[in-house]
Amino acid sequence: MNKNSVQKDNVQTAVHVSAVSIIANTVLAAGKIAAGFFANSQAMVSDGVHSASDVFSSIIVIIGVKLSAKKSDRLHPYGHERFECVAAIVLAVVLVITGCFIGADAISKLSSGNYDDFKEPGIAAVIAAVFSIAVKEAMFWYTRYYAKKIDSGAVMADAWHHRSDALSSVGALIGIVGARNGYPFLEHIASLVICVFIMKAAFDIFKDAVDKMVDKSCDSETEEKIRSCVSSQDDVIGIDMLKTRVFGNRIYVDIEICADGNKTLCEGHEIAEHVHDAVEKEFPKIKHIMVHVNPAKRTP
Repeated sequence: MNKNSVQKDNVQTAVHVSAVSIIANTVLAAGKIAAGFFANSQAMVSDGVHSASDVFSSIIVIIGVKLSAKKSDRLHPYGHERFECVAAIVLAVVLVITGCFIGADAISKLSSGNYDDFKEPGIAAVIAAVFSIAVKEAMFWYTRYYAKKIDSGAVMADAWHHRSDALSSVGALIGIVGARNGYPFLEHIASLVICVFIMKAAFDIFKDAVDKMVDKSCDSETEEKIRSCVSSQDDVIGIDMLKTRVFGNRIYVDIEICADGNKTLCEGHEIAEHVHDAVEKEFPKIKHIMVHVNPAKRTP
């Protein structure tokens, strides 16, 4: 299967996973917000808002993945892979905004210290929290599996969004149970815990996306594997320089190799072509490798 076919399949997979997320989060958000209102649980309403933000996030992922799959053109000769990073950054911003609203509301209610009109949360809020934890944790593993399979940063960001939602539901559950046992302030503390989890997920997603946007190099293990692959090719005497950069979810490589200086220009070109093809075949994430050949020695 060629690279274009693989990329097309990956886009379809990402869209399918995101569509499943949209359906699940829409149902969860509606259910949790309704349970929060009817069961007098502010923590559950906050948790429902978090799930609602996941719907928007999944839409952003779909847009980002589709844009990143566009072929290279005159204005974008290196392709559009970084649109996935843009999608992930937008997702992180959405998370921060969601977390700020939830955190600000919780701090306001905690600082007021007024619980005269407090109503004990109903059992429906407890049931909704437990159900949410189970569903969101399942969605995390489901989305994470396919994110790794297609190597998509945007889909992986969506997976961690699911995990942050599952953890926030744990906080909501603790707060709701505490409020039902005579500690109403725990509901607002639970909302603050939810805020912290959301902010942590946003930071991790943002950092990963920015690393991919600023041409960060590959990890040392990958670079060592590339060196080994190149060194094992026929007529390669040594490696003078190796530079890598992560471009979205793909990798660009620049390398200078040493070859016998007595070889002709055509022979040197053939060595470079052989190295180029071997590396791209062994490392599917590498979109392109530029190979420069240096003479190892010069003889009269």
